[in-house]
Amino acid sequence: MSQGLLVLNAGSSSIKFSVFALPADSGPLALVCRGLQENIGEGNPHFKAFDHTGQVLADIRLTSPSGEYRKLGPDHRRRASDASSACHPSTTAAIYDHQAALRDLLAWLEKTPGLPEIIAAGHRVVHGGAEYSDPQRLTPEIIARLERFVPLAPLHQPHNLAGIRALSAVRPDLPQIGCFDTAFHYVQPELAKLFALPRTYREEGVRRYGFHGLSYEYIAGVLAEIMETPATGRVVVAHLGNGASMCAMRDGRSVASTMGFTAVEGLPMGTRTGSLDPGVLLYLIEQHGMGAKDLTNLLYKQSGLLGLSGISNDMRELLASSDPNAKLAVDYFCYRIARELGSLAAALGGLDALVFTGGIGEHAAAVREQVCTHSAWLGIEMDAAANADGGQRIDRAGSRTAVWVLPTNEELVIAQHTRQRVVDG
Repeated sequence: MSQGLLVLNAGSSSIKFSVFALPADSGPLALVCRGLQENIGEGNPHFKAFDHTGQVLADIRLTSPSGEYRKLGPDHRRRASDASSACHPSTTAAIYDHQAALRDLLAWLEKTPGLPEIIAAGHRVVHGGAEYSDPQRLTPEIIARLERFVPLAPLHQPHNLAGIRALSAVRPDLPQIGCFDTAFHYVQPELAKLFALPRTYREEGVRRYGFHGLSYEYIAGVLAEIMETPATGRVVVAHLGNGASMCAMRDGRSVASTMGFTAVEGLPMGTRTGSLDPGVLLYLIEQHGMGAKDLTNLLYKQSGLLGLSGISNDMRELLASSDPNAKLAVDYFCYRIARELGSLAAALGGLDALVFTGGIGEHAAAVREQVCTHSAWLGIEMDAAANADGGQRIDRAGSRTAVWVLPTNEELVIAQHTRQRVVDG
């Protein structure tokens, strides 16, 4: 049987997974399948899996009329409506947690013909703090240290760690590698990491970390391959999705980023504010009596595109809407991207290329067009036809600054790091 690597991204009620096959030689990793377990802990868990071409391998709602969840049965291709008759009950939905979900996932991977034997797992971990500049073999000691960063990434870190602990309980023998979204930014200059606060807070770890590092690492590698040189120059990458940030890179190394201490700073996002005058928070505390939970909910879940538009956090819906508030949200999003682009270009001392990636960056031509129009002063001349057609390079011939549209692949980066730590190392 061939061998493979499992890549996991655990959220509060979901687990995204990918499986990569290890080649017999030292060749590139190959995606075999990917999928999603959702509604974990919510009473109606749902398992979906697709092969590397996007064909459905499984689509099962693990729920029976009696409210018990059902383990994945022998016929993985059955649709949700047939799942109950194909499976047998295990335990109540109330305790269908990350551990139960991963137990089912591993059982499905083992029983499905043609899939490789999993020999290691790689995890996306949002925060590695100031300690971890590269991926780590996860031990109980390291997991305990990562727990200290929960206050720095409260919406992600606890769930990342829950996935790690759950897999340890199900397969204690399976090597696990943690890959950190902050690690790529570890090399930033010290000035780029500071806040103008008393030193005692800096010593506690209150500093700029930056996020989306796995995406930026992938784009840096792809751009070097396309240009056939590691000297890619002064590049700003805009990772635009429901979570959005930008990173200034010089020859593939992070110089500055829009996200800082937490993943709420910088650009407005689907439901997050982005950068905000701290005085606004003081006002909300003093005049509206808001506490930490109220502010967290406002900053992370009620603001951004959703808050501005009052309609949706989905860029596709906003672009299709005739509501003036939808237009306001889109315009503000593009305006802030253009402002941050100018700031990051200043940190680089100029700009040689702009790269769009992420769901919005890859698919929203109208957003790219507006950003490039705002940023013409940086030597950006966009090719409207190439942009509309979804071309890989969308600047006009003679443009001083290149403009690329490149899909990101954080899962592959995690798989590569896992391979290096477990197989090659």
